[in-house]
Amino acid sequence: MNLYRSVLNNIPTAAIVVDKNLRVRYANKAFLDYFPSMRSKGTLKDVTGCGEQTGVCGDGIRCVYCPLRNLFLDAAAHGGLAFRKLIMKSGDGTNLAFRIKVKPLGKLFLGIVDNAYEMEIAREMHSAQDIQQRLLPPASGGGRVPYSFMYIPCREIGGDLPDVYEVNGETMGLIADVSGHGISAGMLSAFVKAGWDRGEPSPSLALKKLNAKFQELNLDERSYVTAVAVRIDAERREICYSVAGHNAPILLKSGHGIDEIVMNSPPISTWIPEFGYEDRHIGFRSGDILALVTDGVTESKNEKGEMFSIERVEGILQRSENAEQFIERLKSAITEFCGKFEDDVTAIAFDL
Repeated sequence: MNLYRSVLNNIPTAAIVVDKNLRVRYANKAFLDYFPSMRSKGTLKDVTGCGEQTGVCGDGIRCVYCPLRNLFLDAAAHGGLAFRKLIMKSGDGTNLAFRIKVKPLGKLFLGIVDNAYEMEIAREMHSAQDIQQRLLPPASGGGRVPYSFMYIPCREIGGDLPDVYEVNGETMGLIADVSGHGISAGMLSAFVKAGWDRGEPSPSLALKKLNAKFQELNLDERSYVTAVAVRIDAERREICYSVAGHNAPILLKSGHGIDEIVMNSPPISTWIPEFGYEDRHIGFRSGDILALVTDGVTESKNEKGEMFSIERVEGILQRSENAEQFIERLKSAITEFCGKFEDDVTAIAFDL
């Protein structure tokens, strides 16, 4: 048995050994990685932490429905062989879906999880999603300048970063869009979150500082970050903005239609390492709405290959009475138009 334990504990495949009385004689390290707060031997309840309150494993009301218990009962009835896909909760409350095969091991039963690697990836992805959600601002803001936003990643991990915060009593807004998709994009967006100077009131200087830190990563030309940053001065009724290769802000002027802002500048990248980003200013009136969107919004395509377009965004903005209504209508319209997304879809709107 010691030899079995030594072998099993040094393989990456999750394994559990159970006797005919359904007591766990051994669970290897890989198996316990999915049930981190539990024991390596004892009852099934001890090892998996199923949460059943009964003192004796197997006597509880829910024990009759225990997928792992039923698996080994099935194995005992069929010469020690069984195969099943199970859905269980791990020790940290995460739902786990895995395939497990049971084979006889002398007078014992050996259960092998044949997709343990996929399970580990799924767990890591779940953790990454949770971390990324914590990087987002509150769903809506009730500060000096109320706002609303949407963030729809096209994969489990997104590459867009929306942020709203205050500096010296003024509201700051940021949308960054990194190159690529998935895990690598998520890592780069986390870099942007960590590297962005939230204490810098000048949007252009914040972009310059981020660009300087980006150069230290020594990435190739395929990696880049587009961004738009704004500072809203509610007292002076003025917007200070700067753009790095991104869609410029869109301002709906109450009663006067759309004010299109144009600002040509390269992304944060190794293309032009020391580009001098600049601040520009534009005034606003009470009742105006300021919108920031990524190209995932404007360039998302339907089945016919038609892009959603900036014109559709502006049309929705013109028909909206406030930021929250604009975000809700934009989300509904682009979802109906595209069905599924090939890029992250992100927008922030401010009630001025």
